[in-house]
Amino acid sequence: MDRQLKELADKLGILTEYYDAGQDRKKYEIDEETIKFFVKKLGYNADSSEEIARSITKFDNRRWQETLEPVYVKEQGDLYIDIVSTTEEADTALNIEAISRQDSKKYTLTLEKVSQEDREINRISYAKSTIKITNDLPVGYYDIKVSKNGKEYKSVLAVAPIKCYQNPDLETSKLWGYTIQLYSMKSERNWGVGDFTDLKNFVDICAKSGGNVIGLNPLNILEHNFPENASPYASVSRLFLNPIYIDIENVPEYKPEDIADIKDKLQAFRDSDIINYEEIYPLKIKFMELYYKRFKEHKDSARYKEFEEFCNREGDELNKLAVFLSLYEERCHKVWGGWHAWEPELRNPYNSKVKAYAESHQDRVNFYKFLQFETFRQFDQAAAEVKKQGLKIGFYRDLAVGVGQDSAESWSDPDVFIADSGAGAPPDAFFPGGQKWGIGAFNPYVLKAKAYEPLINILRANMRNTGALRIDHVMSLMRLYVIPNAQPLGTYILYNFADMLNIVAIESYLNKCVVAGESLGNVPEGFLEALERKNIYSLSVLWSERALGWGGDFNQPNTYPEKAFTSVGTHDMAPLKMWWFGYDIADMRKADIITSDDVMRNNYHERENDRLRLLKALDISGLWPEDRKRQGDYLYGESYPEGMAEAVNSYVASCPSRVFLAELENILEVDKRQNLPGVDRDKHPNWRRKLTQNIEQLSGDERFIRNIDAIHRVR
Repeated sequence: MDRQLKELADKLGILTEYYDAGQDRKKYEIDEETIKFFVKKLGYNADSSEEIARSITKFDNRRWQETLEPVYVKEQGDLYIDIVSTTEEADTALNIEAISRQDSKKYTLTLEKVSQEDREINRISYAKSTIKITNDLPVGYYDIKVSKNGKEYKSVLAVAPIKCYQNPDLETSKLWGYTIQLYSMKSERNWGVGDFTDLKNFVDICAKSGGNVIGLNPLNILEHNFPENASPYASVSRLFLNPIYIDIENVPEYKPEDIADIKDKLQAFRDSDIINYEEIYPLKIKFMELYYKRFKEHKDSARYKEFEEFCNREGDELNKLAVFLSLYEERCHKVWGGWHAWEPELRNPYNSKVKAYAESHQDRVNFYKFLQFETFRQFDQAAAEVKKQGLKIGFYRDLAVGVGQDSAESWSDPDVFIADSGAGAPPDAFFPGGQKWGIGAFNPYVLKAKAYEPLINILRANMRNTGALRIDHVMSLMRLYVIPNAQPLGTYILYNFADMLNIVAIESYLNKCVVAGESLGNVPEGFLEALERKNIYSLSVLWSERALGWGGDFNQPNTYPEKAFTSVGTHDMAPLKMWWFGYDIADMRKADIITSDDVMRNNYHERENDRLRLLKALDISGLWPEDRKRQGDYLYGESYPEGMAEAVNSYVASCPSRVFLAELENILEVDKRQNLPGVDRDKHPNWRRKLTQNIEQLSGDERFIRNIDAIHRVR
C-alpha cells in the first residue's frame, strides 16, 4: 500500500489491516480502493498523491482552525479543555461560564493553565493552551461559554463519572432472572404475537419465582409497511417503540364488540407456531386507526392532554419519525430505493417542502404520534408492575448496534452516518465470507461535531424503564467493521473510545442503569479490561466458557467472571435440546452455511465429542438432580437426558457471576432456534417462532417448576 495513503488512513482511524478472531489469527490486508472509499466518506480526498498530501495537512491542521472543540468529554477530577488562539493572545485573560443542562445551574469555572503548544500555519503563529478546570462539577452536560478578548466561543462539556452506575443489590447479591423474546410469548389472550400485557403478566411470574431481572429483545420500531421484515436488530428508529407490542384490548378506546367478527381469526393467530406478521400487524393498525378516530372526538379529555404533553416532551424527534412514516407510506410501493430515491427536497427533514407536506398531512402524522403515545403508555404499565413487584433490576433491555440505512433515524440525520455503506462482521471461522448486516454506522467525526447527541439520545431512549442495558456488539464503541454497499468486504473504522465510554457512563449514572456489553467475536486487545475499569459488565455464555474458546473442555462454573451477565446461550444460538441432537447442524446444511455433506459429518462427529465434554463437566460439578442422575452417554438415537436442562441451568447458575439469565427455550425444551445468523427468512423463519407454552400455564409446568428449583439450589 502507498505509504502516504496508509499514513492518512492511520490518522483518520481507517484500519489498513486486521486479524480475525480465529485460533490461527489470520491477517487481512485492505485494498487501496476500499481505503480511498472511506477516506472520501470521512471528508477527505485521496485520488492522487497530491490530494493525499493535502488531506494529511488538512487533518493535521484541523484542530488549529477552531478556538474550541465542539465537545469535551472528561471524567470527574480530570477536567481539561484546550483553547486555540494566536500566539500573541495566548496569555490574554479568559473567563468560562458553564450552565448545567440538568438543572440550569450556572458555574463560573476556576481555571489553571497547564501547558501550551505552538504551531505556524500559513505564516500565522497559533497557540493551543491546555486549561485545567479545578471546580468539582456534578456528572452531566454543560453548555460552556468562553469569553476572551471581547469575543465569546461556545462548546459542550460532558462530565463523566469514573465508573458506570452500580446497582447496590449487585454488590451484595447474586441475582437471576430470565431472557425472553417478547414477540415469541404465547398467551390465551394475545393476538398471535407477544405484547406489553404479556410482559406485565410475566413480571408477576418472574417475581413469584424469585427472579429479579427480565432480559428483552430490542423493542424498537420496525418497518411499518413491511412487517415481515421482523428482525428486532434492524429498526426504523432506536428512539421509539414497536407498535406491534400494543395490546389492542388494553387501549382505552377499545370496545369488546369491536372484535366480535374476528375472534376465530385471532384464535388461529394464537394457535399458529409461527408469527404471521403480514396479517397481525396490519390488523392491529386497522384497529388503532379506529381508536385514533374515537380519540380525536374528545380533545378536551385528560387523555388528549396527556397526548399533547407526550408530543411536546418527545419533540422534534417524534415529529420527524411521524413525518417519515407518512412519507414512506405514500412512496414505498411507488419509489424503489427507499428515502434515498425520493425527490431531493424530501430527503431533508428540514426542507420547506417537507414542512409543507407535514402540514397538509397533519392528521396522518398525528396518527403515527398516537401510535407511539399508546405504545409508550403500555410499556410504562409493564414498568410500573416491575416497581410494584420490587424487582431489583427489572427490565434488561437490548440496544442494537445500528439502524437500517433506509430508516427514519438515517433520514432524520443522514450526515451522522457513513454514506453508502453499512456495518457488518469480518470473515471468521463461522462465516468465512463475513456478514453484511447493512445497518448504518456512525461517522465518528460528524458524531463528535454534534457533541455526541445522536448517541446520547439513543442511550437515553433505551434506558427508559430499564434497570440494565445490554449494548449489542459493544466493540462498536471502539471500532466497527463497515462495508461499502457495492462491495462484499470492508474494514474497521475507529471511534473515540474514551469519549464513547464516558458518554455511556454519564447516561448510565443519570438514568441509574447498569450497563453490560456483548463482546462475542473479534475483540481488540485490552478492550475487555477497559470495560471492566468502567464497570461495564461482560456477557458470558456456556458455549464460550471453554478451555480453547469454542472447542475445548467446558470450564467449571467457579472460573466464570464475577462481573458478568451469564446465560447458557443467546437468541442467535441453538437452544440446549436442539444443540444436543444436532438439529442446528442440519439447519445450517439446509441453509448452505455448511457447504458439504463431508463438513456436516465432521460437525456431527465434533458435536458428539462436545456432548461427552458437557456430560463430563456436569459430572464433575455434581449438579445432576438427585432423582434424575445421568444414565449413560446418551449416544445419538437415544432420548434427551432427563434432568439435562436442570443440570445445565444449575451448572451455569452456580457461577460467581452477579446475574444469571435462564432462557425459557431451554426450560421448555424447545428444539428449534429463534434466529439463524447469515440467512434470510426464505431459508429459516428468523424471529418468528413462538414458545411452546402459554404464559398462563407456565407457573404450573413441571419443567418450569423443576428448573426454578434447580436454580434456587445454587443461587
